[in-house]
Amino acid sequence: MLTLSSTIEYWPMRESFEIARQTMTKLPLLAIRLTDENGVSGHAEAAGVDYDGETPASMAAQIEAVLHELQVDIPSDELNRLLPSGGARNAVDCALWDLRAKISGAPAWKSAGLARLDTVITAFTIGLGSANETRQKARLASNMPLIKVKVDRQRHLDIVSIVREELPKARLILDANQAWDIGLLETLLPQLQAVGVELIEQPLPGNKDESLVHLQSPIPIAADESCSDRTTLSSLAEKYQAVNIKLDKCGGLTEALKMISMARELNLDVMVGNMCGTSLGMAPAFLVAQWAKWVDLDGPLLQLGDRPFPMEYFDGFIQPPSPELWG
Repeated sequence: MLTLSSTIEYWPMRESFEIARQTMTKLPLLAIRLTDENGVSGHAEAAGVDYDGETPASMAAQIEAVLHELQVDIPSDELNRLLPSGGARNAVDCALWDLRAKISGAPAWKSAGLARLDTVITAFTIGLGSANETRQKARLASNMPLIKVKVDRQRHLDIVSIVREELPKARLILDANQAWDIGLLETLLPQLQAVGVELIEQPLPGNKDESLVHLQSPIPIAADESCSDRTTLSSLAEKYQAVNIKLDKCGGLTEALKMISMARELNLDVMVGNMCGTSLGMAPAFLVAQWAKWVDLDGPLLQLGDRPFPMEYFDGFIQPPSPELWG
């Protein structure tokens, strides 16, 4: 029998963070601790999927409802039966990975089939803002090798051009968060290619992406909001060239690892992303990053605070998490 401790937290952002669908000044998180009968605990957090209506309170209620059926060695199929893909299952699954690592003494990365953990380069995100704000943010990110630029229907090529002007050597990816239509995408593609954009995330709404089937894009396009768990991958393969795997969407590290295998079978490149969060949320995703072509785990860089034993970030490079943090 496992016992649960859960806490709803609010983490202030370093500055107002705007994307196409919302502006955030603080991030609500659910932090949980699962403890076995010997007093050993596993920790995790979840931001959930806000655009699907998830909140820390709703995720906590989901977990409480199935707590009596949770066990340290619960099979993944059984956990999937108890909890749908989303933040609640992410929190439980990642807490169980941490708990099993502490019980067995075998680190989570080894249990995931990795020979070691390597340092990775993460994207650093520049949120939406005015031209002057974008220029200032770009200058402050001059040490970052990979930049992710948030865009919307009105602000796109202009701010990308500003970022490129300020950061001529940086790699660039864009995230439209479903704000474009196919006409705008086709119009912008040649110009975005000319400034060196190497990936575009979710340009079209998920329910209007059928037009991507016939698009011959010179830039790979990644499914983000359209991609949740393995059940969505087959339908994405003919529209997208990559998928953004986020633990909060797919329901944890276990599902994410299975998605990597399936994405490879479908010839889809893998990106690992985040819904913001602290180092506790980035740590399990760091394992996914070992297989990813693009890594976007900059959540702690966008917030004022972090957990004890935080992950180390330096000039866009992330060091592996310490076992004191997770796994």
